[in-house]
Amino acid sequence: MSDPRAWEMRVFLRVAARGSFSAAGRDVGMTPSSTAKLIGRLEERLGVRLVERSTRKLRLTAEGELYRERADALLGEMDALDAEIAGGARAPTGLIRANASVPFGQHCLLPLLPEFLRDHPGITLDVTMTDEVVDLYAARVDVAFRAGPLSDSALLAQRLGVVRRRIVASPAYLERKGVPMSAADLETHDCLGFNFRRAAAVWPLKSGGRLIDREVPTRILANNGETVRHMALLGLGLARLADYHVRADLREGRLVAVLDDALVDTEEIHAVYTGRDRAPRRVRAFLDHMAPRLRAMLAG
Repeated sequence: MSDPRAWEMRVFLRVAARGSFSAAGRDVGMTPSSTAKLIGRLEERLGVRLVERSTRKLRLTAEGELYRERADALLGEMDALDAEIAGGARAPTGLIRANASVPFGQHCLLPLLPEFLRDHPGITLDVTMTDEVVDLYAARVDVAFRAGPLSDSALLAQRLGVVRRRIVASPAYLERKGVPMSAADLETHDCLGFNFRRAAAVWPLKSGGRLIDREVPTRILANNGETVRHMALLGLGLARLADYHVRADLREGRLVAVLDDALVDTEEIHAVYTGRDRAPRRVRAFLDHMAPRLRAMLAG
């Protein structure tokens, strides 16, 4: 390895991933003792302990976690730069880690993957779905799709569109409980909510000509929007969900929208990604493919 510091980073990342000097050493072609000595020299050069040693498994210190995060990003950029310069006009290759909410991933992102993978045979994907916001650096995510305001100014972003939320329920539920005609009627209804975000129980509704944030009575909570949608389909209550999430259900009559004139609830959706001034070629190819198709999909 021509650059000793880059080699130290690569060996350290294998130690962090494998949790032992012997396993990491096998990955990089070194003995366990040589691997341990290299990490020791790295710690001595930095003046901090990166790894806590034990008889069972190695554990990263707080400084080690930070070093892993930064080293992984730095080496990723170095490898991407080498591949881009050496590859020239060759098709992009490598792994893309993508993250999305469960509803957006299942209803918007997944349908677009077959065409993308067919057009980019050298790219592999690692897709995770969670309705909670992930830290792109800590989770080593290349691209995330997010609704709402962007809080991390260090991330780059592409705006994909505006999403409208709808209040929906099954026909069976509305027959049993009645159709709410005003925001005040929600007090007598069962509302479905999210257990990870308190603000999700506050619905922005017009009442008496004024816009108010009304805290609705939640009967059942869940940790993702797809579960809430299924609960609404089962007649368990009213759900407040994105239009793209329930569009097919509304069209097919499985769900019915209520209080459309009262609910004032939209959010912007962005694709956010790391990479300082520019993203690797494989990530740019992913965004170039997905962005126009997602914009058309969200526009309805």
